[in-house]
Amino acid sequence: MDNLSELALKLINFERENDLNDNEVAFGSHLSVERIHDIKSSNAVATSEETELLQRFMQSK
Repeated sequence: MDNLSELALKLINFERENDLNDNEVAFGSHLSVERIHDIKSSNAVATSEETELLQRFMQSK
């Protein structure tokens, strides 16, 4: 997990702490499950819009 982005680590911890899965995060943030997977695995860098959507969702919980 050394190569994961800060957002990826936040997402992983958020899911763990709130007992959520990728589908629930995708639904709540209005992103696709595939995009959540890519961001969490650091296969892709989140755009500023995606980052904002994810942060807004995490703050709402």
